[in-house]
Amino acid sequence: MRKFLALFATLFATLLALPALADYQPKAEPVVDNVYAIVGPLGQRSADNDGLNANYGFIVTPEGVILIDSGASKLGAEKLAAAVANVTDKPVRWVLNTGSQDHRWLGNAYFASKGSEIIAMTRTAATQSEYANQEIQSLKTLLGDHLHGTQPLPASHTLSGDEGRLELGGESLILHYTDAHFPGDAWVWLPKRNVVFTGDLVYVDRMLGVLPWSSVRNGQRAFRAMEKLNPKIIVPGHGRVCDLAKAKADSGDYEDFLVEKIGPAAHDMEDMQETLNRYADLPAFRHLKNYDGLHRANMNRAYTELMNE
Repeated sequence: MRKFLALFATLFATLLALPALADYQPKAEPVVDNVYAIVGPLGQRSADNDGLNANYGFIVTPEGVILIDSGASKLGAEKLAAAVANVTDKPVRWVLNTGSQDHRWLGNAYFASKGSEIIAMTRTAATQSEYANQEIQSLKTLLGDHLHGTQPLPASHTLSGDEGRLELGGESLILHYTDAHFPGDAWVWLPKRNVVFTGDLVYVDRMLGVLPWSSVRNGQRAFRAMEKLNPKIIVPGHGRVCDLAKAKADSGDYEDFLVEKIGPAAHDMEDMQETLNRYADLPAFRHLKNYDGLHRANMNRAYTELMNE
């Protein structure tokens, strides 16, 4: 009995010493002066991370904080707010949404309740409304009770046209459509800082996902437009903060592959399965997390999109 109790005590102490995934706390890392990135885990949304499996960021200005994206839930939004509060006591004045996928905007209501203004491009807000119920239902399975209190709130301040310009506290920001991962997705460009927050246009360290409503053609066009900005620093939608070369290697080149290899096969009505089998093994991208689970589905969806051009 003593041996059993000693073993149990040792096991209990070991478990206590392990990091509690449910206590995942996002942390801000400096990008340039007064600009911060919050880099999320590369895996799936879960109750352990409150859906924060993406990158976020914020800019501290004399007139308050500009937060980029609000998380996938009320609890996730609270954790993002805590990460901001660990850097500055200034209030979050604005929340900019780069997209319509759940982890980009379902924390909006929390920040709005604290007095933040929620801003997005017009089509971004429209797509948020369109996908809200579907995303909430999906997150109930992934987050369970950790979704409690989450209320969909599309951006209320919308910017018309293909590009929106904003300024707060001397910081200039440009929102520009990408329409790649979700219709209405956008990047946030800080021209004075030479920094771009790409939203889900760019993934590094993990394979980008092509969803049924994604557009690889738009993704290629948007990436090439972003290249022309020649940003010094890229905060991708997923993965480490990086430079343009890394973004191109992990995302831009993959978009080119989908358009320039899968596209012609689709146009020529080649057998889809033969096409997918021919390109099943791509050494240049095999190192990316989620490659095995996403690559074939990405090619399938690219084939379907480009076949109908």
